[in-house]
Amino acid sequence: MATSVVQVRVDTALKEQAAKIFEELGIDLSTAIRMFLKRSVLDNGIPFSMTRPKNNCDYGENRGLKAMRELQKQAEENGLSDMTLEEINAEIDAVRRGEA
Repeated sequence: MATSVVQVRVDTALKEQAAKIFEELGIDLSTAIRMFLKRSVLDNGIPFSMTRPKNNCDYGENRGLKAMRELQKQAEENGLSDMTLEEINAEIDAVRRGEA
């Protein structure tokens, strides 16, 4: 079978991260790319979902961090961002007692 060379330019950090993952799986980068191409032919398309996230989240930001920033924004909008820990705990206790 004849072979050809395929050249792709990618960010160095991305290449290194991917190569590390593939090494841990017992394959090299070239084998992983061949697997991708073979699976693309087998599936007659991209072998994974190509959809955008529903909430347009930033993949570079941790989901937990994003949630904390949203909560901080809500607290500021509701005038609660300067509450002390004692005040927060008192509010929680009041809700648990059914007083709030």
